[in-house]
Amino acid sequence: MTARFVNPAGIEHEAPWLEVAGEQRLEDCLPVRPFPVLKGRRVAPGWWWSATNHALVHYGFKAMRTQVMLLDHDPQVVALACRPVELLWRGRGGRVVSHAPHLMARLADGSGLLVDCVGRFGAGRRLVRRAVHLEAAAATAGWHYRLVGFPSSAVEANVRWLAGYRHPRCACGRLAEVAACFRTPRALIEGVRLLGDPIAVWPSVFHALWAGVLKTPLERPLHERAVAVTSGVGAER
Repeated sequence: MTARFVNPAGIEHEAPWLEVAGEQRLEDCLPVRPFPVLKGRRVAPGWWWSATNHALVHYGFKAMRTQVMLLDHDPQVVALACRPVELLWRGRGGRVVSHAPHLMARLADGSGLLVDCVGRFGAGRRLVRRAVHLEAAAATAGWHYRLVGFPSSAVEANVRWLAGYRHPRCACGRLAEVAACFRTPRALIEGVRLLGDPIAVWPSVFHALWAGVLKTPLERPLHERAVAVTSGVGAER
């Protein structure tokens, strides 16, 4: 299997996949394919400001935007990129098959993650067949591959709300204070009131939840009585 990528200078390269996976910083590369604007689609290609990258990340459609948001929230992800690599292999009859996964993420352990996003109606047969090859290629390189759909409505809504406070300015320099307040599990509103003026404190608390400084179950609707506790993570994202 070979890999095609476009380096930050805009120069296209093709090399063995294992060589590219081991030596190339794909998170710094340009997209190998653009996303077209399709008639009838409710979400056009756009850009997401990533708290992980501190830069814009491209997305092509709604399901992809959701996954960019979830990866940006994941504390194991240290960098994101949109379609930075295309994999090529020989299919039936020797025909060359090519596929560019929608997203790539660099994980904290140095490995990589390739992601394909599917919509409400699931993945087509062609993508399912290709996913087998992509998963095997990723595993050979010590990477991971995911074919993902939409998360639960509660998780998506909660993370989308917290994403509104993802910029480091929302921390207001209070993350240590917030973490200390929630060392003992308590309802969000109780901790906010202990910390001071709720209008001034809520953005810091929401940013702490986004950055993983605080944790609370996101599988249930987030509200002021939700119980949160310090997670031990102190970095701002």
